[in-house]
Amino acid sequence: MELLPDTKKLINDGRLQYGVMKFSIVILPEYPTSAIIDYIKTADELGFYAFWSVDEVYHKDAWSIFAAAADKTKKILLGPAVAHVYLREPTLIAQQLATLDELSNGRAIAAISFGNLIMLQQYYVKWQGCRPLARTKEAFHVIRTLLDEGKITYDGQFFKYIGLFTAARPVRRIPLYMGAMGGPRSFRVAGEISDGMMCALGYSREFWRDAVSNMRLGAQKAGRNPDEVDVVAWVVFSVSKNREAAKQVAKSIVGFYIPSMPERQLRMHGIKPEDVKEINESFLKGDVERGIRLTSMDLVDKLSVSGSPEEIVEQLKRDFVSEGVKHIAACIIDPFIVRFFTGKTVENVPDFKGQLKLIKDEIIPYFE
Repeated sequence: MELLPDTKKLINDGRLQYGVMKFSIVILPEYPTSAIIDYIKTADELGFYAFWSVDEVYHKDAWSIFAAAADKTKKILLGPAVAHVYLREPTLIAQQLATLDELSNGRAIAAISFGNLIMLQQYYVKWQGCRPLARTKEAFHVIRTLLDEGKITYDGQFFKYIGLFTAARPVRRIPLYMGAMGGPRSFRVAGEISDGMMCALGYSREFWRDAVSNMRLGAQKAGRNPDEVDVVAWVVFSVSKNREAAKQVAKSIVGFYIPSMPERQLRMHGIKPEDVKEINESFLKGDVERGIRLTSMDLVDKLSVSGSPEEIVEQLKRDFVSEGVKHIAACIIDPFIVRFFTGKTVENVPDFKGQLKLIKDEIIPYFE
């Protein structure tokens, strides 16, 4: 497909952005670190907007990997999705971001939230009734203040500092996105305080209509232009010329993330919470294999972006772009990830790098 001159310029500038759509990549950092750095370099060369990494103890450390990749890439933005303010102190997040921004010459980015609910249970964190959104708002204030001013004195409900300062200084204003999943209030807060709302595991038109409309209400309430708030869909993603193989690959991670989804979000995808109770219990006990085994293909269809390039283009147009999503963050699931979580070998699905090229060549051009 011949690209238009303006599209070619966007690619040359290091940003694949078609109309209102940006395309970024998310990795589950289970691979050898040398491979992860190679994938980041490839995504940079192909012109993807950003490279995000899951930032949870289940995986390898995203911050160390991005530091190692900073001088080996040129234009792609680098950052965690999401950094958890229950498990990472906000001033330390700011320090890490500013240092990464210096290492990458102004390419740090971050999505921030209060945390993965099932993981917080595993840490015995009692977040219910503890005003997690208020904590997140305070954390945003702390991180932005320390990034912008290099010092902070603050007397909040959750965080308190006096005369705290840091030598870690960013090269430019770092975009801060808010991870929002649970419901209207989280979407509105994202519109109030963030540069972008990143919603993980949202796939239905009902979900995105609700998320975007509430984000816009929050932005307007805060006197902001809602059109300037990026709307990012963090999605489980697998693409192959063989559609059935791609869906089988996605299944291994759809089950892994169902326990992270609030009940309201499940219902907005036509899923009753009681129907996934056994899956949730399996993951809480650490029995990942059983949780994946219990995941039906109906759940895969509802909770992933997977299949052939043509199917994915249609799904993105129908369920995402139509409802105001501006940015796809594709969490690529490939045969390595399936083998890591299940021990099974799958065929007819490209590896991580192969899927990067399929996205660039056969999906993105349809959004120019």
